[in-house]
Amino acid sequence: MQNATLPTISAIQEEIIREFQTLEHDRERMLTYIMDLGDRLEPMDALFKNEHNTIRGCISKVWLTYTRKGDLLFFEGDSNTAITKGLISLLLRVLSGQKIEDIIHANLYFVGKIGMTQLLGFQRSNGFANMLKEMKLIAIAQKTKQKA
Repeated sequence: MQNATLPTISAIQEEIIREFQTLEHDRERMLTYIMDLGDRLEPMDALFKNEHNTIRGCISKVWLTYTRKGDLLFFEGDSNTAITKGLISLLLRVLSGQKIEDIIHANLYFVGKIGMTQLLGFQRSNGFANMLKEMKLIAIAQKTKQKA
């Protein structure tokens, strides 16, 4: 059963797909929208912007931290560049507040549906994949702690 406070991962992805469809695959508008999403992201406390919370493999600085409440993970992230901050905000929107098991098995199909790989190019797409990988690794580590 899904938690009562947030829609499912799939429902959130469908919202994102609808939002991007209104941009009519206009690269400029899509990039502007991603940067706007980053602008709306709550700023991360400078205390958490440290080496321990840095995601490796991104061309920009990206920080990620989390808290666990029961079987739910809540992520917080930030970046030093507008586009990357927008990208992490998309991942936070989809995965934060979700069940650990759901995060581990999440198939983020919205990425392909909105044409993100073509939009971002290889380096940023690789960084996006590293952000997602880190979130899933955190979920796996937390699942392991559940069993202990």
